[in-house]
Amino acid sequence: MDTWIIVLIVVAALILLALAVLAVKRGAEKRTLRQREEASERRQQAQIVERQAAEREQEAEQQLARAQQERAVARGHAQRADEVDPDVET
Repeated sequence: MDTWIIVLIVVAALILLALAVLAVKRGAEKRTLRQREEASERRQQAQIVERQAAEREQEAEQQLARAQQERAVARGHAQRADEVDPDVET
């Protein structure tokens, strides 16, 4: 086999190897980009859910405060009823 054919085969093999390395590298870069985008979307979703949870928690705290006030009023009414009721000993 002539030397120039061997050199041509080696050069072609090196070019194919370089192209394969580039393809793998680009694939990895694309995968990394997709993962970053997915992570960003998940963070946005987490922020939305966190905000909604905080709002619900605030509403629950307000409802608890109202319930405690109503319970205090009810106890006041019950105490007054006991004071007025002649059958209850105070």
